[in-house]
Amino acid sequence: MTTYHHDIDSLVIIPTYNEVENIALLIDAIFATSPMFHILVVDDASPDGTGNVVAGLQPQYNGKLHLLSRPQKAGLGTAYIAGFKFALASNYQYILTMDADFSHPIDKLQVLYETCDQEGYDVSVGSRYVNGVNVVNWPMGRVLLSYIANWVARYIIGIPILDLTAGYQCYKRGVLETIDLGSIRSIGYSFQVEMKFLAYQYGFKLKEIPIVFTNRIRGSSKMSHHIILEAFFRVIKLKVSSLFKRFHRTLL
Repeated sequence: MTTYHHDIDSLVIIPTYNEVENIALLIDAIFATSPMFHILVVDDASPDGTGNVVAGLQPQYNGKLHLLSRPQKAGLGTAYIAGFKFALASNYQYILTMDADFSHPIDKLQVLYETCDQEGYDVSVGSRYVNGVNVVNWPMGRVLLSYIANWVARYIIGIPILDLTAGYQCYKRGVLETIDLGSIRSIGYSFQVEMKFLAYQYGFKLKEIPIVFTNRIRGSSKMSHHIILEAFFRVIKLKVSSLFKRFHRTLL
């Protein structure tokens, strides 16, 4: 993989599939409010032309906007792993992740970054549940499903994070270098649980930052019952496998 040289230490990874209604608006908003970040869009051959929109914006942002085009839809987890490998090869020190649908407040990017850069945490998590339930415009059934799913996952794997399925976070480079990215099997939203679980097991310091999560206005959700079931069974497998594994990392 090509290594890029730059004077920015932070990369925001945004996985996309059919987000043509959101992606240009989101990219423009991030660069307008947070010029200290670079952006990588990992697009899974969106039929609606999301990748083409990103490619069209690249000349405008002169090396700050990257596009990784994959040949087919292959799942959220593999998209993030591809993005992580790009970030490591390109020597970014802080790697942030967020959704493409404006559900994550852009003004918290700086807070997530500073929590790791200035407060000494290894992973910061934009949490819907650290101060009650902060979700806007979700149907009550989905709020309850998410909250209960996080409670069950936390009970099973035993780590003190309230929003295990959160996709809005910042990782220090050392976390991604320590975790064997090739061993991760989660494809859907269970990927978020697995990454937090592994970071905690390796002894990294995690902190939740309160955010208000807003349901998408444009485009359609990718959530399905299959994804929910995958997440549930993956959590059980994570707990069982951890009983037979030693987690050791080199001091960073």
